[in-house]
This record gives sequence, structure tokens and C-alpha cells, in this order.
Amino acid sequence: MNSSTETEAQKPASKSKLRTFGRRAFLVGSIAVAGGVAFGYYVVRKPHDNPLLDDLGADEATFNPWVKISPTTITLITPHVDLGQGVASMQAALIAEELDLELGQFTTASGKPSPAYYNTAMANDTVPFRSTDHGFEAEAMRGVMGAAVKVMGMQSTGGSSSTADSFDKLRAAGAVARETLKQAASNRTQIPVARLRTAAGAVILPNGSKIPYTDLAKEAAKIPAVTQVTLRPPSQWRLIGKPMERLDIVAKSTGTQIYGIDVDFEDMLYAAVKVSPRIGAGLVRYDASAAKQMRGVKRILDIPNGVAVIADNTWRAFQAANAIIFEWAASKAPEQAEHWKEVGRSFTEERLDKEWRNDGDVAQAMKQEKIVSAEYRAPYVAHQPLEPLNAVIRVTGDRVDIWTSHQAPGVAQQKIAEVTGLPVEGVRLHNQYAGGSFGHRLEFDYIILAAEIGRQMKNKTIKLTFSREEDFVHDYPRQISMARPRGSVKNGRVESYDLPIAAVSAARSYTKRLGMPVPGPDLMLAAGAWDMPYNIPNFRVTAYAVPEIVPTSSWRSVGASTSGFFADAFLDELIHAAGADPMAERLRLVNDISARRVLEAVAKMSKWGSALGPNRGRGVAMVTAFGVPVAEVIEVLATPEGVKIEKVYVAAEVGRIVDPVNFENHVQGAVVWGLGHAMNCEITYSNGQIQQENYHAHEAMRLHQCPEIIVQGLENGGEIKGIGEPPVPPAAPALANAIFAATGKRIREMPFNKHIAFV
Repeated sequence: MNSSTETEAQKPASKSKLRTFGRRAFLVGSIAVAGGVAFGYYVVRKPHDNPLLDDLGADEATFNPWVKISPTTITLITPHVDLGQGVASMQAALIAEELDLELGQFTTASGKPSPAYYNTAMANDTVPFRSTDHGFEAEAMRGVMGAAVKVMGMQSTGGSSSTADSFDKLRAAGAVARETLKQAASNRTQIPVARLRTAAGAVILPNGSKIPYTDLAKEAAKIPAVTQVTLRPPSQWRLIGKPMERLDIVAKSTGTQIYGIDVDFEDMLYAAVKVSPRIGAGLVRYDASAAKQMRGVKRILDIPNGVAVIADNTWRAFQAANAIIFEWAASKAPEQAEHWKEVGRSFTEERLDKEWRNDGDVAQAMKQEKIVSAEYRAPYVAHQPLEPLNAVIRVTGDRVDIWTSHQAPGVAQQKIAEVTGLPVEGVRLHNQYAGGSFGHRLEFDYIILAAEIGRQMKNKTIKLTFSREEDFVHDYPRQISMARPRGSVKNGRVESYDLPIAAVSAARSYTKRLGMPVPGPDLMLAAGAWDMPYNIPNFRVTAYAVPEIVPTSSWRSVGASTSGFFADAFLDELIHAAGADPMAERLRLVNDISARRVLEAVAKMSKWGSALGPNRGRGVAMVTAFGVPVAEVIEVLATPEGVKIEKVYVAAEVGRIVDPVNFENHVQGAVVWGLGHAMNCEITYSNGQIQQENYHAHEAMRLHQCPEIIVQGLENGGEIKGIGEPPVPPAAPALANAIFAATGKRIREMPFNKHIAFV
């Protein structure tokens, strides 16, 4: 670095931009810190209304938006939607920890969409600072964005933010309920609150007798909530940090879990849709004469760019939809080869999105040393959750009820209101468990179609289910991206690294569909690259925005899933060119204590440096995504038939682990997800439409290919982070680096099966 007084985390791409941005951030940040003036002190501090009050029974008590107690039931509200990641259990456990409830003593509900469930943690990924930067300017901007999220009441699930958002607020919600119930018991018994305690869903009197919380509901409803509470220290935790049985594990293990696709009502009708599969092209005409004669078909509806078949069961609706003959308009979207050409044309000043990092003097360093260069590519890939998109909807004169799963329920409400012409207040969204999402359920096309069908079928209950093929061809895939890195080495060390990345902005694509385009640079274009925790003497990361070719969307780990691959895999190339050990050189370069710890942990776990035997290779990668450093070591065996992945070692730092069992499952699942897509998956376009219409053409990792995955979670305190996405980005580069170690073959393009076979 050029300056000994300026840390790497503080130094952005351009000094002139720093001065301009810094003054603005200082002013806005100072206003916010001084008392919430940026949005109005009263507005920022004022809590949102408690949505549980709207439907509260006469004998029921609610103390905040997360706890409701009746004379028979304790209900904990878990507003972050459970997409298979276990957040319903996590949220309930955090409340139960302070409320002194045991697992099994309560029921859970998703609650209706409400600004009260705003997700402050999402704001951390909207500011252009590294997660390790806790300087005044960075923290001030996080505060401003957090205030904005609260004021706007942005309820959402994503960005590995659910645990970070919930950890303090839900424990506080449980503590408020606990102390209010104690006050109600004190009022009844005239025993001072200080002499009361709680355990297992009851207030315990000094003589050992118990008053169940449910017996206190009526009295507690009549007194103000006790909001001045103290959260318990970790030494007193009963649930947090201990292995626990997820609330849904028995139901999921026995096939009795109700997902959105399982919602059922009497006299329900079933819908299937066929919508133009061609990007930006509509329906010219269709012939449904054969479909109308098929068994069980009730109606065929015109919907935007397609038709909906209404039948007496889903299978018959699917069959009738397939019997319709369509003529679709031609799409102007280019063929796949032109997509890559457009990305390749984007490394220009005109398409510069932001120079995210510029340490030292890259240009000067590369004049003096031998240059190493390469081109890396990452294709479109699909979300492909096991549960296809679906929704059950009922539209009446003044109300809409919809049973579905959505990551931004407020957005879904708004879209339904727009289609049906009813006020948002009349839309009741009943958020369901989802059989996966990976970003798929941030989109709202299926919500709009369900609303349109419901509008035309008023007073009927309709279940819309996408066929697997319809789900695939109407997916908004992960962004296509490319990198053209260059670097140099000197005296056995990495000396310079220039990393230009060109990618389509999934964030801009999504917000454009929302009708609210966001100005400014997209942090996700170079996520996992510009925030690499390494002190490379001369290091530059530049993002270029590729004009949208086809619509894209957030995919598990978003930009880090591609840029993290580029950044770490090419770093491995530079380390090899320097003749250094991949682990030792990373440890020499790393300049963040948390990142160092995960590298040291994974080196120890994998016994890095020990002999592996013939035809075997070991690769390491580390990527920081969503503020979580994750290091992975992969061991592979090269056979005559192809490469076999034998073991994966993973270390991650998240501050605190709520449930060690779910943490391990999360990490293992993310590794399998990352490896499977790196090995096998690609979405391509021809005639303006997606060519891969089912799993056979977009194949995940097979069971026999799955390696042993050993996980270690580090808990060094500090900020609480999520783990759903961060283990995905290191999987691809660690595998590529291991393949090189075993075979001498560098793979710079996903999917890897274009260049090597897997067994």
C-alpha cells in the first residue's frame, strides 16, 4: 500500500470519489447519529403498530409483534419465511430462550405481512464498505440505511440475514413477554416481581407453585408491556448454542409437513398455466379445442401472454395445458453465443460500474514483472427448488386470501392489490413453508398469475401449480459473468493482482421489474472479490455492468457465487506461479483476524501439507460473503474415468451459532449446492427461451458423488452472521484448485464438466 496510515479496509477505489462520497456520508451519517433527523427522530424511533392486535381475542394477550398468548395456546410469530433453512425454528428458539419456554410448549405462525417485521440486517449489504470496516463513515451509513429500512417497513427473507436480524430483537421480544407475565402474576398474588421467576412456560412463586402463562393471558392483556428488560448472558442460555431438534424435523422426516403445494380446501379447483417462454415476446394465437374436451377441464382463461387451464385436479390441468397448440411471437433476445460476446464487450470505460478497490500501484508493478493472465466464465444457472412455484388464492368482493411462500410478502401483497383492484389492506397473505427457493421466491410472476386467475374466478378457491417445465423456462437465472484477471509475482510472493469483472446486474434487473430502479453501483457485481481479506501490495478490483441481455435474479450467494470463484481461483494461479504453498501464501497475505482463524482452522482440520498419495490433489479457497469468511479444503482423486471428490473441510466464522446441528446441515447443504452447480449446471438461450426444461438437463450433484463434508464453526463473538449462503462461493474455486493439484489442469469456466468428467 502507498500509505502506512490508511488501512486496506478504509481505502476505496478512487481518492477523489472518497472525498466526494466521504463528505456526503459524513453529513448524512452525522445527522442520523445525532438523533434520527435524516428521517425524522420521531419517525425513526416510533415502533410500527403491532399487527397481532388486529385479530386479538378478548382473552388473548400480545406484548409485541412476536408473542401471543391465549388461555389455551402460546403462539410465537416467525415472520422470516422458512424456505428449508430452518429459520422458523431459529426464530422460535430465540424467543423461547428469554420467555422460558421449552420446545414443544408453543405453536408457531408466520404472521401476516407487516412493517413491524422490517429486516434491519439487510441494510448491511447496501453500503459500499467492507464488512470488516467499522469506521465512523461505514457505521454511519449502515445506520442511515437501517433507519430507511425501518421507516419503509421492508419485510424480507434473504441475504443470509434472518439470524442477524432476529438475534437481539426476538430475544428482547421474549424477555418483554416474560417480564410482563411476571408483572401480571405479581398483580394477582401481591408477591413482588423480584421474588418471582419463570421456567417451562410458567411463573414460579417463592413456594414453588406455578402459574402457567396461559392462565395469565387475560390479566396480562390488561396491563402495559414491561419494556425495560435485560437480556440474559450466554452463561444462562438453555437453547442457544445447544443442539436442538428443529420444529419441522419430524414432519419432514415422516412426509407430513405441509408446504404451499399441499394446501387443500374443499371444493378447490386447480390451475395450470402456459405463458410465452420467449423473452419479451407474447402470444399470437392458440387453439384449445382439444383441451376443452378433456376430462375434468372446467374453464380456459386468457391471461397475460398465455392461458390458464382450470380443472378438477392438477394433473388434468397439466395435461390439458399441454394439449393446447400455441403460436408464440418471435423474441428479440440473442442466441447464447451472442450473450458471451456482449459480456466480453463490456470491459470498457463506458460500462464501468465502480472501481471497488485500488491498493498500491497495479500498473507500475506489472511493468516490472512477468504477467500471468487468464479469462474466467460463469454461466446462467437456474434456481430449481424441488417444490415448483404454486399458490392457492381466493378472491371475494373485498378480500383476497392467498396461501403461498414468498420472501418479500409486502411486495406480493402490493402486486396482488394491483391486479385485483383491491386495497393492500384487503390482501391476506398466509406465508407457507417452502420446499426450497434459493432466491426463486423473491420473484412475483407466479403471484401475479394467481391474482389474475383469482380475479377471473371470484368466490372460488383456486390452486395454481407450475409444471416443472414451466418453472424452469420462466426462471430468472443467476447472472452471467466473466473476469479477465492479470497479475504478477516477485521473490516467491504474489506482487500484483488486477481483477476486472463484467456481469449482468441481477439487482438492477429485479428492481426494474419492481418499477423502482436503484441508482448507483451494484455491490453484488464484484462481491466476494473486492472485499477479499488479503493485503496484496498492488490490488485492483473493477466491476463492469453488462447491459441486461435477459432478466436475471438473485441466486444463492448472488454475486459472490461467480466473483468469488474468479477471485480465489486466479489467486491460486498466481500463488502457483510464485512457487509458493497455497495455504502458506494465503496465510501470509491475510489481514483480517476472522479470516485468518478460518484459514488456520481448515488447515488443521485437513492436515494441510501431509502426504495424500498418488493421483490425489488438495485445493483451498476462502471467500468472504455477507460478512462471513468461509475457508474450504477439497481433496480429490483423479481416476481414468474422471475426478472423484473425496472430502471437503469447511471452517466458518459467524459470531454465534444458534443451533450447531442446523449450522452443520446448512454448511453441508451449501457445499453440495455450490459443488453440484459448478460441476454440471448451465442455462442457455436459443430462440429467446431457456433450453434446459428439467433436472435431467440441469443436473445437480448425484448421491454417489457426494463427498464427506467436515464442518467447524468458529464463535469468536462480535457480530452475529448468517450461514445459508456464505459456504457456496468457496466450493467452486476450492474444487478447481484441487483438480489442478491432482491433474495439472486449470479449469476456468463453469460448469466444469465441459472440461473434465466426474465420477
